[in-house]
Amino acid sequence: MSQPTIYYIRHGQTEWNAAGRFQGSKDIPLNDLGREQAAHAGGILKDLFARDECGPENLGFVSSPLGRARSTMEFVRTQLDLPAADYALDDRLREIGYGHWEGSTLAQQQESHPEVFAARQTDKWGMPPPGGESYASVQIRMRDWYEELTGDTVAVAHGGTARALMVALGVETPASAAELMIEQGAVYVFSDGALAKYS
Repeated sequence: MSQPTIYYIRHGQTEWNAAGRFQGSKDIPLNDLGREQAAHAGGILKDLFARDECGPENLGFVSSPLGRARSTMEFVRTQLDLPAADYALDDRLREIGYGHWEGSTLAQQQESHPEVFAARQTDKWGMPPPGGESYASVQIRMRDWYEELTGDTVAVAHGGTARALMVALGVETPASAAELMIEQGAVYVFSDGALAKYS
């Protein structure tokens, strides 16, 4: 049986993204640029489906339960001429939890917990933020999510879960994924053991 193809979209920009503040489980809405990025990603997806002769009605659509991802999914579905709200939610797609660091910038994280910050610089994958999750634990839930897929799927989620999925599927290493910038307004296609980005 062939592996499902995943069309993965990171949510559009929020004001916290723009300010360099870590969001994690905090429910921060899209800003104006974020809404444009979400619609742009939907247009890219529409072009990919036309190229591949793939009917969107034959795919699964699933989002992180956080509002910024849900809003992005609704913009995407509108671009595909599908009912905006007709998609599933899966809590395993929620963003990595940053614990006490949610709402903080990197400089504030270093100031508040210098020893943990330093440890994460050498092991960003395995070392959790204070009161938060490690990427290694997010990788496990993303692997669980992937293994339950029954067909090709459009997923809207987060930068952290994108990195975790890349490692879970063997297209990046923990060291390389931890430093990757996950673009907003792009579509990442996981297919046949490879990854392609369309922006």
